[in-house]
Amino acid sequence: MLELKNISKSYDNFALKDIKLEISKGEYFILLGRSGAGKSQLLEIIAGLRSPDSGSIFLNGKEITREKIQNRKTGMVFQDFAIFPHLTVYENIAYALKIRHLPRKQIQAAVRRMAENVNIAHLLDRRTDDLSGGERQRVAVARTLVTSPDIILLDEPMASIDTTLRDEVRRLLRKINSMGMTMLHVTHDYGEAIRLADRVGVIHNGRIIQTGIPDEVFSKPVNKFVARFAGVRNFFSVKISPEEGRHVAVSGKLKYKLPEGDYPENGLMIIESDAINLSLKEQKDSDNCIKGIVRELNRAESAYEVFIDAGDLFHVLVSNKDFERLSLNQEQTVFLFFSADKLKVI
Repeated sequence: MLELKNISKSYDNFALKDIKLEISKGEYFILLGRSGAGKSQLLEIIAGLRSPDSGSIFLNGKEITREKIQNRKTGMVFQDFAIFPHLTVYENIAYALKIRHLPRKQIQAAVRRMAENVNIAHLLDRRTDDLSGGERQRVAVARTLVTSPDIILLDEPMASIDTTLRDEVRRLLRKINSMGMTMLHVTHDYGEAIRLADRVGVIHNGRIIQTGIPDEVFSKPVNKFVARFAGVRNFFSVKISPEEGRHVAVSGKLKYKLPEGDYPENGLMIIESDAINLSLKEQKDSDNCIKGIVRELNRAESAYEVFIDAGDLFHVLVSNKDFERLSLNQEQTVFLFFSADKLKVI
C-alpha cells in the first residue's frame, strides 16, 4: 500500500534519516514520537508538501516521490484543522471538489454523503467558527475523505481537542478505518496508540527505531527510549552471569533472578511499576524479594506512586486498596517482591 524507501531530508538543525516503512491496505498505523522527532515532517513529505533529499515513496505500487500534490491520492488532516472560518461547513467540504470543476449535483451528493458518514449533516449550513473542536475535527476529516484518498495522514488529531471530546473523535477514526480506509496517524500520545493502532512505530531524532503490533513494541522495547514511551519507569544497568543453574542480574549490591533465556553480559533491566508487589514482611517464597525504604508518596489518578530506595530506586504503583491495607508512610521499611518473569533485559 504505502512504502517508504530510505527517505532522508535535512533541515537547518535536524534531519530525517533513512526512513523505511511499509503500511498495508486498510491498516491503522500510528507513528509515536516526541515533539521535534520528525513526525510531522515525514507526513508533509508523503503528502507532497515537501520533497525528500533522497529516497522513494510508493503508493499502491506507483512511485509518487515527485508527484504533484493533487495527483497523489493522499489526504492530510492537519493538527490545527486548517479549515476556512469564513466558509460554511458545506463550503469547506465542497472546496476541493469545486476546484476540480466537478458538476454541482455531483458535489452536492458527495458532500451530503460524507457529512452523513461523519455525523455532521445537521451542521452543513453553519459557519465553522461557531463549531466545537470535535465538530471542526469532523469537518476537517470529511473535507479530506470527500476527495476519495487511498490513505489518510493525521497530524496529531487529538492535540486541539478538549479531553472530554477525544472519545468521540476516536470513535470517528475507528469508524473510518473500519470502512477500509488506510490511516497513518502521528502523535506523541502512547495512549492513542494503545486505543487505535493495528501497528505502531517509534521515531526518535529523525529515525524510526522500532515497529510492530502495540503489545510487541511496548512489552519488548528495543531500548530505553521506547521503554520510557511505554511508561516504564524502572531501569537498571546490570551485569548478568550464571549462578546455581540460572541467570542473575547484578546492580550494585543487589542480585535479581531472571527468567530462563539467553542474555548478554551487560544490559538494561526493566520492570513495570505495576508488576511490583509490596509487603511489610519478607516474602521468602518469591523469586525476588528486596528490602527498601519508602522515600516519597504521590497520589496518582487511580493509585499511588511510591518511590522506594532499595539500593536501586524503584517506582511502584500501588492500588488505593493496598495503600490503605499497608498504611504506607514516608521512611517506612517495606519489602518489594516480584517473580522473575516480570523482569526484561534489553
